[in-house]
Amino acid sequence: MRPLKSSPKRNAIVSFIALSALSLAACGNGAGPSTEGDQAASTNGEMEKITLGVMPLVDLAPLHLGVDQGIFEEHGLEVELVTAQGGAAIIPAVTSGQYEFGFSNPTSVIIAKSQGLDVVVVAPGGTSTGDEETDYGATVVLPDSGIETAADLEGKRVAVNTLNNISDSTVKEAVRNAGGDPNEVEMVELAFPDMVPGVEQGTVDAAFLVEPFLTMGLNAGFEPIAWNWIEVSPDLMASSYFTTQELADEQPELVEKFQNAMAESAQYAEEHPEETRNIITSYTEIPEEITETMRLPRWVDSVDQESLDRLIEISIEDGLLEEDVQLEDLVLQN
Repeated sequence: MRPLKSSPKRNAIVSFIALSALSLAACGNGAGPSTEGDQAASTNGEMEKITLGVMPLVDLAPLHLGVDQGIFEEHGLEVELVTAQGGAAIIPAVTSGQYEFGFSNPTSVIIAKSQGLDVVVVAPGGTSTGDEETDYGATVVLPDSGIETAADLEGKRVAVNTLNNISDSTVKEAVRNAGGDPNEVEMVELAFPDMVPGVEQGTVDAAFLVEPFLTMGLNAGFEPIAWNWIEVSPDLMASSYFTTQELADEQPELVEKFQNAMAESAQYAEEHPEETRNIITSYTEIPEEITETMRLPRWVDSVDQESLDRLIEISIEDGLLEEDVQLEDLVLQN
């Protein structure tokens, strides 16, 4: 496959990719705590401290806004945010009681539940917009690649950030929906910063990109052939916050405070898009010129159980679960 022509914009994108790769590598699984949002205790002494495992992703903008704007403090919560590279570090930290709450994509939580781990979803993260013009996750190819639909991915190599999880399962669903055989697609695990160069250099034929990498790919001339989130559900909850059923049973008021603070923060993010874009630059390495134009998730105030059920269905179809998972056991029942 031919590389795209160089330009000042392309050089800036390449520089950001290199910077992102270094920053993600520096995070590492099991990285030490990065307290980004501790709030001073309220004068009445009723603040409760919670520790939350997070990642430096666009989806978490409402959380950071909520901490920055004092929303969590108003709900009586003092928040410590601990940055990790992925759910592989966050899920065990929550189930062991090291953190009260964690952030992950729902498929990771579903898989953990199927393995017998005590996890329950308590709040939504980022949600699909349901519109190709604005959605924040797509499978892309080079122009003139000869790949026009997801069905054309048969016999091709597709980059995803994690194997046997939400990325490749949603790619497979797109292939199914287009009439192709997902078992004939070779999934290749690449870090998001490596995907744009990987497609350009012909290491892979396509890549599933989320923001900010989707905007970078589109700016570089890549063409979307499938909108993964929409392929599963127009309201797909692509990320989520979770805790343990044990904590929910022992401290229901604490969990309710967290849910209420997240719901209010999600509403604030939706109503203040400029502030939302600005806060993203404070906890990620994404340059301001990218945050100004990239696509944002939709943020809602409650868990979309229908879309979560769809993720369970495709996880079963792709053989990702060790045991059956029931929706009522996966989502905290208030």
